[in-house]
Amino acid sequence: MKTSLAIPVRKTTQSKLAETDFSNLVFGKTISDHMFVADFKNGEWTDLRIEPYGTLDLHPANAALHYGQSIFEGLKAYKNEKGEILIFRGDANARRMNESAVRMCMPEIPEEIFMEGLLQLIELDRNWVPSGKGASLYIRPYMFATDNYIGVKPSDTYKFIIFTCPVGAYYSKPVSVKVETDFTRATEGGTGGAKTAGNYAASLFPALQAQRAGYDQLLWTDGKSHSKIEESGTMNVMFDINGTLITAPTNTGTILKGITRDSVVQLAKDWGKPLEERFMTVSELQQALEDGSLKEAFGSGTAATIAHISKINVNGKDYILPEGNPNAFSYKVLHELDGIKYGDIADSRGWIVKI
Repeated sequence: MKTSLAIPVRKTTQSKLAETDFSNLVFGKTISDHMFVADFKNGEWTDLRIEPYGTLDLHPANAALHYGQSIFEGLKAYKNEKGEILIFRGDANARRMNESAVRMCMPEIPEEIFMEGLLQLIELDRNWVPSGKGASLYIRPYMFATDNYIGVKPSDTYKFIIFTCPVGAYYSKPVSVKVETDFTRATEGGTGGAKTAGNYAASLFPALQAQRAGYDQLLWTDGKSHSKIEESGTMNVMFDINGTLITAPTNTGTILKGITRDSVVQLAKDWGKPLEERFMTVSELQQALEDGSLKEAFGSGTAATIAHISKINVNGKDYILPEGNPNAFSYKVLHELDGIKYGDIADSRGWIVKI
């Protein structure tokens, strides 16, 4: 692997690798040995290093804890049959992180630092990338304010960290969802288009209510009228209505520009699949469920790639979707994306970086 940045490395003296059960991975619970760290001060990113994964020393007046200047990304690395490591669309994550940074009044991270830190970290911890289909190394880059000052203003200093987690499948079965028409995830003019921590905190309470009612996730609706469907839980959502793929647009500032969503949309266009990037209304969804024109619904996101939806609750009524058809678009696109990620299908779009 060619590198353009000389990043100092301090290796751990107590690796957790030997004691890790790779056959029983709980998503996000097992952390690899090292992390990449960089600090922003005096207007520049400095002190780039890779060090043992460990705790952080935070001042009680840390600005991120009080005012929420915190953004993050999520992407994955995969191991092919040759033992090579493949990273899926990391450059897109770097660009999206900078879009989040601008919205949250935080410094952009140069793509070279983002990618070199990521690549050199994974090269060092390459034995943490699990083998086998369905398994991957989840990569979590994040940035947060580090000023120790109680005052409502953008911080002057920040910390950028990347750590990784070996993971198995996120969802082991299709999910059930409930259309949410009381609580709001994001509104126009808000931070819905940024991958910032506060968005997820706001979603926890309504999601918990849905789970207590027996549903896995929510279908979020717009904050003004609650009549238009935006996202599904932490994923973008797509509907196949009589052969046409419908998914919400991402230009309103209320919906995260999902990289898996973008990949699905690109494949749909390449394959000539009828596609409409528009909002589906709650009433339109219910009608499609009633008359059988909804052929399938699924979420798209980094964690699950494609999460098939088996049940939708609309206005208090449950609707069961048809059993999974292996010839359906979602299965075709899942096969294609997994094939590219694991190196079984040639990458013709420049989506893969190989280590």
